[in-house]
Amino acid sequence: MKLTSCPYEKEVRELIARGQWQDACPTELRAHVIGCRSCGDLVLVSEAFHQARVESVAAARPVAPAVLLWRAQLRRRNAAVKRIGRPLLGAQIFAFAVALGAAVGFAGFEARNGVAWLTWSYWHGWFVQLPQAAAAQWDSLSFASLAGSAGNWMVLVPALTMVVVLGGVAVYFATDKP
Repeated sequence: MKLTSCPYEKEVRELIARGQWQDACPTELRAHVIGCRSCGDLVLVSEAFHQARVESVAAARPVAPAVLLWRAQLRRRNAAVKRIGRPLLGAQIFAFAVALGAAVGFAGFEARNGVAWLTWSYWHGWFVQLPQAAAAQWDSLSFASLAGSAGNWMVLVPALTMVVVLGGVAVYFATDKP
């Protein structure tokens, strides 16, 4: 086994790197490659790698620039949708918190007044008092003068209904996917 390299190996390697091995090679160098085992192996391996590269490039079939542009635009659009989705998640959380706060407030209001609202007589009395409270409200044009449960309900129910409905609409539009 020989540890020194062939003196022609550098020249053969340069011709192969430039792609001129077959075309610009002198005849005496070709004769040397046929006789020298290290130069012959170098040419054999280099040609095998070159052939494999040519075959893999031909098999890959590079895509058209329009397809690459379309994929880049699609990637950019998807990234923009993700960026836009982050604030929408915040709006959803806010709407849920408002609806939850309204429910907790309603439960606290009812806990303070007792569970009498579950009985028929309570609702009947509320509906009976409603026209009187509305007339008193109209006459005084002041919410501060409301007294009794009918007046409190007249303000609380529409306000809670509006908060819950608007919260639900906000959540619907935030999660609506086209």
